[in-house]
Amino acid sequence: MGPEPVVALMTTDLTVGGMTCAACVTRVEKKLGKLDGVSATVNLATGRARVSHPPGVGPDELVATVEKAGYTAALPEPPKKQRREDAGKSGALDGKARDGEVRDGEFEGARRERDRLLVTASLALPVLVLSMVPGLQFRNWQWLCFVLAAPVAVWGAWPFHTRAVRGLRHSAATMDTLVSLGVVASFAWSAYALFLGGAGAPGMRMPFSLVPSAPDGVAHIYLEAAVGVPLFVLAGRFLEARARNGTGAALRSLAQLAAKEVAVREGDSERLVPIGDLDVGQVFVVRPGERIATDGVVTQGSSAVDLSLVTGETEPVEVGPGSAVVGGAVNAGGLLLVRATAVGADTQLARITRLVTEAQAGKAKAQRLADSVAGVFVPVVLALAVTVLGFWLGAGADPQAAVTACVAVLVVACPCALGLATPTALMAATGRGAQLGVLVTGPQALEGLQHLDAVVLDKTGTLTSGHMSVARITAVPDGLGRDAVLRLAGAVEQGSEHPLGRAVAACARRELSTRLPEVEEFRALPGRGVRGRVEGRLVEILAPDDDLPAHLSVDEATAHTPVLVHVDGVAEALIEVGDVVRPGSYRAVHRLRRLGVRPVLATGDREAPARAVANSLGIDEVHARCTPEDKAALVRDLQAQGYRVAVIGDGVNDAAALAGADLGIAMGTGTDVAIGAADVTLVRGDIEAMADAVRLARRTLGTIRANLVWAFGYNVVTVPLAMVGLLNPMVAAAAMSVSSVLVVTNSLRLRGWRPEPAPVARRRTR
Repeated sequence: MGPEPVVALMTTDLTVGGMTCAACVTRVEKKLGKLDGVSATVNLATGRARVSHPPGVGPDELVATVEKAGYTAALPEPPKKQRREDAGKSGALDGKARDGEVRDGEFEGARRERDRLLVTASLALPVLVLSMVPGLQFRNWQWLCFVLAAPVAVWGAWPFHTRAVRGLRHSAATMDTLVSLGVVASFAWSAYALFLGGAGAPGMRMPFSLVPSAPDGVAHIYLEAAVGVPLFVLAGRFLEARARNGTGAALRSLAQLAAKEVAVREGDSERLVPIGDLDVGQVFVVRPGERIATDGVVTQGSSAVDLSLVTGETEPVEVGPGSAVVGGAVNAGGLLLVRATAVGADTQLARITRLVTEAQAGKAKAQRLADSVAGVFVPVVLALAVTVLGFWLGAGADPQAAVTACVAVLVVACPCALGLATPTALMAATGRGAQLGVLVTGPQALEGLQHLDAVVLDKTGTLTSGHMSVARITAVPDGLGRDAVLRLAGAVEQGSEHPLGRAVAACARRELSTRLPEVEEFRALPGRGVRGRVEGRLVEILAPDDDLPAHLSVDEATAHTPVLVHVDGVAEALIEVGDVVRPGSYRAVHRLRRLGVRPVLATGDREAPARAVANSLGIDEVHARCTPEDKAALVRDLQAQGYRVAVIGDGVNDAAALAGADLGIAMGTGTDVAIGAADVTLVRGDIEAMADAVRLARRTLGTIRANLVWAFGYNVVTVPLAMVGLLNPMVAAAAMSVSSVLVVTNSLRLRGWRPEPAPVARRRTR
């Protein structure tokens, strides 16, 4: 029998409702994982599940599986037009339809939670004050507290009760189970004490202490716990929701950059159309102060364009006819006419938003461990609570002391903080990174950045600006001639993505002042050059060998990059192209060294220009004339030496090395192939952002570790205190809520993270 065919997996995103803790996350993932060929990653902070599944498992089956687990699930609303669907998924949202519905639903839910919290607080606060301040306890005060506490224990805690019952029907125990049992136990014991235990006597007084105690012969009432538990948990949830909403602020700001309407130019007239109706090739108008509707090329006008909100580039960029512009950027100067080159999901803003969204769905290794622990944590807590109750009763302790310890264990051990430790930090970090022009694909990329200790750098377009220009053309005597060779070479290079090729094509158009002929059978030769057929002649533009003819020699004192033009197999001319080192490259290499990262230059260029660039930047290790295979082999060699290697590149010839490295980093100005193979994208095409990415990753992973230490440490300390009767259930509820709020607040600090200004590195001289 032959091998089984490989089935291509599909990816579906679900919105999951009803999750309250890490145990819920684990349960949803396990339920989905039981389907054949299905795996899922669920994010508590965003309420999203990313599901990989074979074509035979449909979205409806996924939704049904989540619902069978006791939660709600929904698919994105199907839009009216596919293009608008793409725009909505990618961040170029159709604000009048899908986004409005989602926001209305979120607002309505938030308003209900706020109203429940306010009503609960108004009823619970008098109970808490009277229970805590004995001097205010008047005659029959306990009966007033009972009347006020009853609606809190029933209606105020109703969400916990319903979710606990739903989980019970599915043989699941979550945080809501613990809260519900704690409230029911506290209120039931208080009712018993009032009606049957002597606590309902008109003159009864009850002292308050952090450690539970009871007057002799009178059963203690725990109405303060019955109202305090739902009050503090509801307040904690409300603050968590507001804080988590803040961690996604950067992503929402990206979505808001997308234009809703665009003025399309048709002849001498204009018409306003929805952004979803704009097609590639149409010309639209961008007036001063307006956002550019989508990616395009300027056809008329000149202006300064502010890219700060899209790429993190702080300085406005001057654009004119032929300049590429990015959707979401602000026109800070004159009137521009722009021809659309990408719409919907294909725009750079859409890709940025999509990458940030996907990154927030992932999990770090530490969080995967925390989720595994949380999956068994709640059942263990329930077992502990029953054990504590039985132990205290068996030891002859007062029944109310046994109930107090049992309730405190149930309330204090909720694993909310465990579930929030990573996703909130990740949301804040990826959003902040996007604002700074650094896009990461997920927590694995952050972990890779944190442990990085070697980086392989491409030269052209990475360390150098990539804005190359032709410095000299040397034609073979008695050959086709300089202009004829330039015309043929320029025609072929029109199809090239490499900055060198674009420089040759631009030179041909500028010098010859004529339309270049069409190229047929164009093919890029990664690491070598390009070839194509022009007017029936085979034209090849290739990196030259070392043994060039004397009349086609290169001045080794320059850093120019030469290419040899062959026409029908005969060498006809040598074209030398010059480039300049990016200003930020000096600072970038210096900062990487300070972070303990070893820089290595690997380029397909000749030894002389490679050495010239490396020497100016202070890079000691240089590999010149590298083919794509050579770069990939270099990465493997460094990995064999024990280095954790990143590769930074921007072209097709870098894709193999990017994919094989421990971490692939693409320049945002590079090709789609390079960006697709990378784990991190430097959106504004500035290598100096690399050091910022490393520092942000280290700060983020440190924040996650601190969150998890707090989440675990909190339970390690408070559960034993509750078991031995040293923790009042009301104080336990407050402590549990505070732990979650502290975790989220710690993560929010990443939103304000700023790169440290790097000292200016001195340029090396020969």
